[in-house]
Amino acid sequence: MATNAAFETAQSIPTHDELVARARAMVPVLKARAKQCVADRDVPAESFAEFHEAGFFRILQPKRWGGYEMHPNTFYEVQKTLAEGCMSTGWTYGVVGCHPYEIALFPEQAQQDMWGEDSSILCSSSYQPVGKVTHTDGGFRLSGRWGFSTGSVHCDWVVLGAMVPPRNEGDAPDMRAFLLPRKDYEIDRDCWHVFGLQGTGSHDIIVDDVFVPEHRTHRAIDGFLCDNPGQELNDGVLYTLPWAQVFMRSVSTAAFGGARAAINAAVAIMKDRVSTNTGKASKADPFLHAAIAKAHAHVTEMEATLRLTFEDLMAHAERGEPIPMEKRTLFAYNSASVVRRMAELVDDMVQLLGGRAIYMTSEIIQPWLDLNAGRAHVANDPNNRTLDVVGSMIGQEPTFTFL
Repeated sequence: MATNAAFETAQSIPTHDELVARARAMVPVLKARAKQCVADRDVPAESFAEFHEAGFFRILQPKRWGGYEMHPNTFYEVQKTLAEGCMSTGWTYGVVGCHPYEIALFPEQAQQDMWGEDSSILCSSSYQPVGKVTHTDGGFRLSGRWGFSTGSVHCDWVVLGAMVPPRNEGDAPDMRAFLLPRKDYEIDRDCWHVFGLQGTGSHDIIVDDVFVPEHRTHRAIDGFLCDNPGQELNDGVLYTLPWAQVFMRSVSTAAFGGARAAINAAVAIMKDRVSTNTGKASKADPFLHAAIAKAHAHVTEMEATLRLTFEDLMAHAERGEPIPMEKRTLFAYNSASVVRRMAELVDDMVQLLGGRAIYMTSEIIQPWLDLNAGRAHVANDPNNRTLDVVGSMIGQEPTFTFL
């Protein structure tokens, strides 16, 4: 199956520009569906179907399994473009769409289990290490409840985080990701009631004492060391990158689309807003002009920084060189900082747009809410990264393997 899928895909791999153009063409449609997405607390099924048809879920998937195995910047460019139409949709695409990369790092049998009959199958996740794990013959027993499984209703598999207890007293526990098929878990769809990113459908996953074979686990330390069992099968340079660098960007990149949507909305309001109290026109307000200009400039700067990050990472990979730890810690900090910075930039604009901006019908409000909700993700908290950034500057070992 994998060989056939690879052959068929090789005949029709789109270019970077073609994929981004397809995403750009979808922005008006996603914008029109945004209210439905928020109200339903899930991305519409039509959007997922269109992403499949456009090939978006193939971008980071191995060629062996019918994927395009493309530069990560293509994936992120598509993601932030989709998020300009609806940040919940862009966020969901980013999280679900990056998982083919991680599945490529699992042992070959796990890839066969998931993609052997249908290489378009998708996977959601929750990496909270909250599961209860016990050792058993050939693998593990897993139980627990995980929150924040974005896009889970559109996926047939899930990756869940848990600490594997040591077999020998005194040994360290082993952080792993466990890959489960849909028959082995339930989705609780009545938990995701939030003020922003409502449409991501980040529902709870419930697992009740199921068997997970050893081959359907991925050790966090293997991802950190860039020495994963799946690299024997998927030996392209793409899969030698640190997995955490790929994932972290998937939960910060949607913010670029949200911020762009907010900037566009601020400009639209500014053009014809006149205060009924002061009689002043917003288009003549130098403070609003400054806030909009600052937002545009800073978002452009952050886009360039994160784009260059992956140019640098891929250059190391192509040369077969390990990526210096000081770069990995800095890149993680950069990614973790962008959502908070963009939320603050949009907040500055909202404060200057008066009563027009506070109605739910205002086009700036939903991205403002989404950006503030996105700040809550653990990967978007730069305070989790400061110790490692400073430590790398003075030669200390990292304290956090998710780098």
